[in-house]
Amino acid sequence: MSKGSIFVKSAAAALAAGLLAAATLTPARAADPREELHASFEKAVKGKTVAWVPVWLGVLESTWTRVMKAHFDDYGMKLVVRDPNFKSDVQLQAVSTLINEKPDVLIVQNPTANLLARELKRAMDAGIYVVQVNMASNTLTDAYVGADVPKLGRMLAKDVVAECGGGKGSGKVAILEGEATAAYSLDMAKAATEVLKTDPTIKLVSSQPANWDANKAGDITTTVLQQHPDLCAILSVWGPMTAGAAQAVKNAGKQGQVKIYVASDGQPADCDLLEQGLFTKNLSYRADTQGEAIVNAVLGLLQNGDKPGSKKLAYYTTNYWVKSKDDRAYCFTVPKE
Repeated sequence: MSKGSIFVKSAAAALAAGLLAAATLTPARAADPREELHASFEKAVKGKTVAWVPVWLGVLESTWTRVMKAHFDDYGMKLVVRDPNFKSDVQLQAVSTLINEKPDVLIVQNPTANLLARELKRAMDAGIYVVQVNMASNTLTDAYVGADVPKLGRMLAKDVVAECGGGKGSGKVAILEGEATAAYSLDMAKAATEVLKTDPTIKLVSSQPANWDANKAGDITTTVLQQHPDLCAILSVWGPMTAGAAQAVKNAGKQGQVKIYVASDGQPADCDLLEQGLFTKNLSYRADTQGEAIVNAVLGLLQNGDKPGSKKLAYYTTNYWVKSKDDRAYCFTVPKE
């Protein structure tokens, strides 16, 4: 073999070796960033268990539950629901038992500011994310999702002052509270009272808890009207119980004379009562959109991966005035079974 042939073969071999090395060093096709994002999402949420303990499964709570279940099912997550049916001792026991079962996330609706406070801290200490919905505890947790309750109170009270203040009429106002130790009720009544006090012509003649009960709200209203037949307005912290107050006003022949301002979760019945002239104005925070916010809070906590209890996040929902049938969109629709 000639020297030239040897040189050519050697050069060819060197070139082949170089190409092989280059191929070995060339990285594989870059991963699709959108595929990576989806894979990261699935890794964070799929197979996770979310436990949910409302005060009961009324229309409001059932709406939250329906929205949560639809999303969590879609994401391959498990939703465990416990309904204590408005029994505080049963709710406390349910939360305690669930903590021992170690779900990834615990969602609660607090009946009072103190009932679940210790257990919520215990849950976070055990590595469980805790989300509180609409009715908060004195213990802050990973997330609060719900109404900006003091803002609701201020907005309602400003409208009451505009209607009854400045020497217009008697200036007499009654507040219908919910449960006496519920943060939602306490904070709204406090904020509303502060606004009412800014007008010296406003007289707060009653501020009593109706315990979320329409019959009790009706009884309170009947008594207040007997004592103050010239009552100008009622400010109520929750729509369903206010139905009893509205009926008492109607029975007293004062429908339209006594204005009724309501903090509403957007239940269809609240819009019905407004359209019938029994409510004057509703300030709706729409439970269905709150359900979406609850889901987003859970997904955010799971994807972020921070240690439970290390952050305190708030997801405040927006309030919408319902003044007529034209505002019906701010009341949600309950699907037919």
